[in-house]
Amino acid sequence: MMQLDNASLASGLGLCFRSMNISQSRKMIASPWFSTIFATVGLSSNLFALCVLISSSRKMHSRSRSSFLIFLRGLVVTDLMGLLVTGSIIISYHFTKFNWMEVDPSCYLCNFLGFSMVFFGQCPLLLGATMAGERFFGINRPFSRSSNMSKQRAWAMVGMVWGFSFFLGLLPLLGLGEYSLQYPRSWCFITLLHDIKNKVFCMIFALLGILSVGLSFIFNTVSVVTLCRVYHDRESAQRRRDSEVEMMVQLVGIMIIATVCWLPLLIFIIQTVLQEPPTGLLPRQIPQKTEGLLLIYLRMVTWNQILDPWVYILFRRAVLKRIYPSFNSRQSIVSLYPVFNPSLRRKLTQESVQQ
Repeated sequence: MMQLDNASLASGLGLCFRSMNISQSRKMIASPWFSTIFATVGLSSNLFALCVLISSSRKMHSRSRSSFLIFLRGLVVTDLMGLLVTGSIIISYHFTKFNWMEVDPSCYLCNFLGFSMVFFGQCPLLLGATMAGERFFGINRPFSRSSNMSKQRAWAMVGMVWGFSFFLGLLPLLGLGEYSLQYPRSWCFITLLHDIKNKVFCMIFALLGILSVGLSFIFNTVSVVTLCRVYHDRESAQRRRDSEVEMMVQLVGIMIIATVCWLPLLIFIIQTVLQEPPTGLLPRQIPQKTEGLLLIYLRMVTWNQILDPWVYILFRRAVLKRIYPSFNSRQSIVSLYPVFNPSLRRKLTQESVQQ
C-alpha cells in the first residue's frame, strides 16, 4: 500500500493521497457497525432535541430566553447536519471498502469531507463562545441594548458563525494547507505535515478552537459568579430568576463537553506541527504514532455531537423541577437589581418580554 501511495503521487492523482505509516489491523478499527450505531444514536438525539427546542420556542415570550433557544437550535442543527454529511460518507466506506484512488482520483470527495469535518467541527465551538458571550451581557449588563437581542439578530449571529466557519473550511481549497485521507482510509481531515502552509492552517484551526473554549470558560465563569452574588442578596433572595439558572446550567454543560472532547485534539495538533518530524520518513508521511493518536482524538471529538443535545434534553426546567421541586419560574433578571427605580425596572421588564 505504501508503494501504491508513492506511485499515485507520481501519476498525477490528487494531493489527498499520501503514504500511511501504520500497520494496525483495520478490522479492529474500521467496524461498520460501530460507525452506524454511533451515527444513528447521534442523529436520533439531535432530532429529538430539535423537536423539543421548536416546541419550547413556540411557547416562549421572554426575549433573552427566545434568543438563547435560537442559538441552541443553531447548535443542534449544526451537529445534526454534521453527523448526516460526514456519517453518510464514512459509513459508506466501511460497508463497501471502496478504493479512494479509483472513486475519487481528483480528491473532490476527500476535499468535501475534509471541509465538512472542519466546518461542522469549528461551528459548535464558535457557537458555544457566542452563546456564552450573549449570556454574559444578558446577566452582567441586563439594561443594555445588547442584552435585549431580537430573533432576527440572534439568527444573524448564527449565520455569521456559519459563514466564518465556511470560510475557514475553504482555506485549504484556496491553497493554505490541504485535506488528506487519514487512517484507516475512511475519513479526510487537515494534514499534519511540517511544510509552512499546512503548519499555518493547522495552527489557525487549533488556536481558534482553543480561543473559543477559553472565551466560553471566561464568560461562563463570570456569569455564574454574578448569578451567585445576586441570588444571595438579601433583598432579592425571594425573587430568583430560575430561567437564568437553567440557561447557565446548559451553557456550562456545553462548555464542559466541548472542553473534554476537543482540547485533546487541538493541543495534539499544535504539538505535532511544532515538533521536529522524526527522521526516516518518506515524503508526505506522518509518523505511525501520530496516525493512531489522531484517530483516537477524532473519535473523542465526535462524541461532542452526540452529547450536546442531551445537555438541553436533560437540563430543562421540566427535568430540573423533578430533582429540585422548588425550581420555579420567576421574574426576569431585571428584578434581581433592586437598586434601580421600581418604575424603571417595570418598564425594562416589559420591554424584555416583547417579541
